[in-house]
Amino acid sequence: MAKPNKKGPTKTVDIFCGHCKAQLYKYRKGGKGALVKCFVERISQDFTSTPCICPQCERPFARETMIRGAPAYKIIGGKVTLK
Repeated sequence: MAKPNKKGPTKTVDIFCGHCKAQLYKYRKGGKGALVKCFVERISQDFTSTPCICPQCERPFARETMIRGAPAYKIIGGKVTLK
């Protein structure tokens, strides 16, 4: 399978915790669908101290995985919001 585009899209979205509304990432997202996964190489700013754990409420919002040979975070449904 093909790897995701390294440069990726230029449009960034802010990703927030669904429970406490703390900012988690600034992410270069492509397309207009729901946020299902975050490729690590497309995260432009990371506000978390531990991967996939909210820094404020300490709840997990994603799982670390490999997708198409690239490291990614698989988002748990309903745990994040984006603007």
